Amino acid sequence: MFALLSLNTAVFLASGTPSEALDSIAWLTLLVLFELETGYIGRLREGRSISTVRALRLAAAAALVAAMTGYVHEKEWLDSLNVGLWCAVVALLEFEVRRPDVAMRHRVPFAVAALALYSGLLALVAAWLWRGEWFDAYDAALWLVAFATLEMDVLSFIGKGRPATG
Repeated sequence: MFALLSLNTAVFLASGTPSEALDSIAWLTLLVLFELETGYIGRLREGRSISTVRALRLAAAAALVAAMTGYVHEKEWLDSLNVGLWCAVVALLEFEVRRPDVAMRHRVPFAVAALALYSGLLALVAAWLWRGEWFDAYDAALWLVAFATLEMDVLSFIGKGRPATG
């Protein structure tokens, strides 16, 4: 999955707009950081490691704001909506990882929110297909698969009652 997403990022770097390249790099960075944080919690509790992760996450978030601003300026509304929906998905995942006790107590509302967000993202895949933007549709579908897999990992993670990282 990471190899395919990295390849897509390379395509956007080589032939996409600056907004697409920045968007792709930022999301790939966030995905890697999230995987590191949920998969290697014990190692990332050290001060320097967690500070580095937080700084990289902040830089990626700033890159997403810049990419979204670029999309709005370019009048790329599907891309703008895509970034917004993905930001909401990440916020939901972050909350689930950082507050697993709350997420488990309110599992149904969290599941409904996730379903609504992923449905919106799936609708964007359909919109790109309808417009004949095949690579954008493929990229969006690949990200959906990646995050659905990540969501299953998060559910397993919070189901085990692991403490959240700071």
